[in-house]
Amino acid sequence: MIVQADNLTHRYDSRVALDHVGFSVEAGEIFGLLGPNGGGKSTLFRILSTIMTPSEGSARIAGYDLQEQPDQVRRRIGVVFQTQSLDRKLTVAENLRGQGHLHGMRGAELSRRMQTVIGRLSLDGRENDLVETLSGGLRRRVEIAKGLLHEPSILLMDEASTGLDPTARRELWQYISELRERDGVTILLTSHILDEADRCDRLLLLHQGRVVGLGSPAELKARIGGDVVVLESHNPESLAPRLASRFGVKANVVGNAVRVEIANGHRFIAEAVEAFPGEVESVALHKPTLEDVFVRETGATLE
Repeated sequence: MIVQADNLTHRYDSRVALDHVGFSVEAGEIFGLLGPNGGGKSTLFRILSTIMTPSEGSARIAGYDLQEQPDQVRRRIGVVFQTQSLDRKLTVAENLRGQGHLHGMRGAELSRRMQTVIGRLSLDGRENDLVETLSGGLRRRVEIAKGLLHEPSILLMDEASTGLDPTARRELWQYISELRERDGVTILLTSHILDEADRCDRLLLLHQGRVVGLGSPAELKARIGGDVVVLESHNPESLAPRLASRFGVKANVVGNAVRVEIANGHRFIAEAVEAFPGEVESVALHKPTLEDVFVRETGATLE
């Protein structure tokens, strides 16, 4: 295991941000931390990147203890923060060179590594461009190049696609996949975007600092049998218990709708509309998503 976390707990005064979180990441995985803002994933990211120490528990990256051997850990992780860390008034090459100096690289070794990451992230010909002239997608690629400059074993990415348009987001994920497939880099990332989470090999679902799910996207969705039916109503609080009583289902109120998991959802819709005429304003039927898994486990949405 390249990452092993055991009972990680962190408190901000009396507020518990992480509550006995444990998981492991295998080398070569794309591993996602999924949850809403305030769910604990940013705190966990800061701990794994050695920015803060946990109140309780322990973690190891590449065999090194985060608290006892932070310098060894930092040599083996690359970090891409949600907030941009590039100097906008410097060129791409100048930003990379400055990062290399922080890692003690100089001369031919640094030049070799700069050319390698520039090629890996398709930044050829952009070396002398000022960062402030680059698009959001290109800036993200420079951020990743910085994180890979010292050849880390694992790349940590915090909401890496924040602020990117759909095209730039797709390009970013193309590069993430290539890094894993071509270079064997392990990727650990935080996200609240469902289509990104679906691209991960495995996911850790966090809610209010606790683990509410762990597994591949397919494994997590398999927790939900059949279809997901959403019935919008002017009075969902009244409709939900009567649906549950009439059909023997678990009916959850989410916003102005009642959510039901059931096999043969299309038949259930017809029967529900007939049983409660005038109370169902609209209906929706879909196969389970990661959002549905999160709602099932927490009663809350990812937004």
